[in-house]
Amino acid sequence: MIMKHNYLNNLPLDEAKRIYKEHLASVGFGGGTETVKVTDACGRTLKNAAYAVICSPHYNASAMDGVAVRAEITFPASEKTPVTLTPDDYAVVDTGDPIPDGCDAVIMIEDLIDRGNGDYGIIASHRPWQNVRQVGEDICMGDMIAPSGTVLTPSLCGALLAGGITEIEVYKRPLAGVIPTGDEIVAPTSDPQKGDIIEFNSTVFKGMLDSFGADAKVYPITPDKKELIRAAVEKALEECDIVLVSAGSSAGRDDYTGEIISSLGTVLVHGIAIKPGKPAVLGEAKGKPVIGLPGYPVSAIVVMDEIVSEVCAAYYSKPCPKRETVKAVLAKKVVSSLKYGEYVRVSLGRINGRLIASPLARGAGVITSFTKSDGVLAVPQNSEGIEAGAQVNIRLHKPLCEIEDTLVITGSHDPLIDEVADFLAKKGAPFRVCSTHVGSMGAIYAIKGGLAHMGGIHLLDTETGEYNKSYVEKYLPDGGVTVRGVGRVQGLMVRGGNPLGIRDFSDVKNARYVNRQRGAGTRILCDYLIKKNGMKPEEINGYANEEFTHTAVAALIAAGNADAGLGIYSAAKMYGLDFIPICNETYEFLVAKNELDNPAVKAFLDVLYSDEFKKRLGEMGGYTE
Repeated sequence: MIMKHNYLNNLPLDEAKRIYKEHLASVGFGGGTETVKVTDACGRTLKNAAYAVICSPHYNASAMDGVAVRAEITFPASEKTPVTLTPDDYAVVDTGDPIPDGCDAVIMIEDLIDRGNGDYGIIASHRPWQNVRQVGEDICMGDMIAPSGTVLTPSLCGALLAGGITEIEVYKRPLAGVIPTGDEIVAPTSDPQKGDIIEFNSTVFKGMLDSFGADAKVYPITPDKKELIRAAVEKALEECDIVLVSAGSSAGRDDYTGEIISSLGTVLVHGIAIKPGKPAVLGEAKGKPVIGLPGYPVSAIVVMDEIVSEVCAAYYSKPCPKRETVKAVLAKKVVSSLKYGEYVRVSLGRINGRLIASPLARGAGVITSFTKSDGVLAVPQNSEGIEAGAQVNIRLHKPLCEIEDTLVITGSHDPLIDEVADFLAKKGAPFRVCSTHVGSMGAIYAIKGGLAHMGGIHLLDTETGEYNKSYVEKYLPDGGVTVRGVGRVQGLMVRGGNPLGIRDFSDVKNARYVNRQRGAGTRILCDYLIKKNGMKPEEINGYANEEFTHTAVAALIAAGNADAGLGIYSAAKMYGLDFIPICNETYEFLVAKNELDNPAVKAFLDVLYSDEFKKRLGEMGGYTE
């Protein structure tokens, strides 16, 4: 029986954070400390201000190789009236040597004229303490070297040692216990069984916790049994400073996290008005934060980024470090719900002097949207979305300098784009390739709007049988040119062995079909074949089932979710599908005229046309020159 469950809250994120932080402060959550050797303290956080216990240097030290003298004996020296120093007038010193008593200046060895018998001539006077590092020149005893809460850098550790501090009190790094839960969760494997879900969230959390200044202890996978999860949480509470329960925070029949936290302590928030991330549970037990993270990876990552990062900062009695933000132009309209604040991952690139933000896939389980993400766009609660072309604030995940050097490619999907990018990376190209899949018409609109450097297109003119030319002339009469890409074979991908005996496109009316999105060149081909065969879209089971890439279509057929779909041979080969050729098509790259001399565009095309890459295309199969 499915039991109805209501979240306790649907609080705005800022309100949820405020409630949680105030409660944690009230129960004394915060870091314990330990004393460590300064030589091992890099990256640690100071509990209290650090004051020098000695001066640096702690003696008057020679700053040069040369001779130490009393400065006053050099005062008469000039080119016209040189002064001769006898061995009784000086002491030989090297850099760092103590200055002998009675001396207060050093003459560099290159300024000495050797007159023999240990005598030296000088032709310039020296002021007192010239070329001498006096006591306390860098640090004086009692100086504050670093205030409380400072994260110790290599140079600060050096300064502490120079100031005579050999041990220092620092916050202990908080230990966060991560408890993965779920009957269907299995340890990472390359051969999961049907129904198995590979547990990778804890690996993601561990890396994020390290960036927050925390250590992670990952507990064994715990099945969806209330008493087992409760026991795991109790164990983690004894051993750790923070407890994270992965999955079980939502409203399903096996979602026990909120109930367990409540039984052990207090649930402050259950349900936050963010998407993804709504099901998060924010609780406390034994004075320690206990957080229920959503099972979907993207939802969990948002909660980690927005909340757990601040919990770790609070442990150190510090505000969460501010992330770098930039202004960018939104490449595509983002639709949002009025009920939630939404976090949309974007890729970024600079086109014609403007930073362009392209939204990525938004599913809560789409972990690759984070791997490809350069930053995040926060769409406020009570907003229906943001229009394309709007200027938006993007919180960066990567350094801006890395983002600046990006070749932005959009349009029709083809695996060769990723292969070219890999070739460039191996060759040490000083830029990266960022590609999004919006269909051939999407490429035309992107180039027209200055939202990409290049775009893949294969648009069939059903009147002439030509590819691309008429579309470019119609939509981009002055703004873009096509450059040679590849020929490729387009056809029907069907399950191995072709169990339905599909021979040509007309047979798809007897199959479950998977289509490409509107605006894709493959979708245009599909509609042309429907008309050519005297069919209607509504006669095809699955016509409205849209995917954005050839590999996504192939994956669904291989999984048995569909029987057939149009795509390229290389995708069929990748998934072990049978392939029924239908046509040879021209896949070209549309380039903005002002980008033809772009070194990154040239480098991409150089690889594409290279003999080395042609060999790779041959291995992939289904391509012609």
